[in-house]
Amino acid sequence: MIFLFAAYFVLWALIFGYVYSIALRQKRLEREIDALRTSIEARKAQDKG
Repeated sequence: MIFLFAAYFVLWALIFGYVYSIALRQKRLEREIDALRTSIEARKAQDKG
């Protein structure tokens, strides 16, 4: 029975680790998108100016 508990523990730890890594990637992508938006807006303002 202890092996079943250990297997579930490992499985849940892997799932939480995977979800955490996805959350980190999403935050990084959001920062990149914001930087691109800022860059595009700056270029548009420069082209108009």
